Amino acid sequence: MDLQDQRAHILTGAMYDDLTPELVQAREDTILATNAYNATFGRPQQERQEVLARILGTVGEGAHFEPTFRCEFGYNIHLGRNFFANFDCVLLDGSTITIGDNVLFGPRVGIFTSNHAADPRERAAGACYAKPVTIGDDVWMGGGVTVNPGVTIGAGSIIGSGSVVTKDIPAGVVAAGNPARVIRAITEADITGFVKS
Repeated sequence: MDLQDQRAHILTGAMYDDLTPELVQAREDTILATNAYNATFGRPQQERQEVLARILGTVGEGAHFEPTFRCEFGYNIHLGRNFFANFDCVLLDGSTITIGDNVLFGPRVGIFTSNHAADPRERAAGACYAKPVTIGDDVWMGGGVTVNPGVTIGAGSIIGSGSVVTKDIPAGVVAAGNPARVIRAITEADITGFVKS
């Protein structure tokens, strides 16, 4: 199968061979591309946006990664408007990663869509599967959050620092822990009265 056929097969969620020459080359190409993006730090936003758009599937206006940003393939990542990721973000996009508008990532957030086979012989042979991850609008993930394959995080939610998200999180809540669980709803009591000057 060529790379396009392999990409389509991976998106079905079926087992795939992670060690094909095409996928290995695609990952190497992406490392070079993210190196080029990371090297634009300090350059005008428009220039950085253009470099990022050549790597990712779609990029909303105002998307920004602090250095260093890493991804597996790039083409399965879709960013909304005003996305911000702090230092050392890793997005492993075997399957689709969809991120909404006005999303904030703390340092060292990692989203992982792929998983290796449980059987050690299959794992050594390169057997993997991937499931999509979706992050809703207005989500804030604290430093060191890990999001596992197949997870959806609802709009407006906050994921506490160091959490490992293994299951869906509903909209409008604070969740934290390993594995992450809902702590409480975000309510009117959370409004501080802050006004931007």
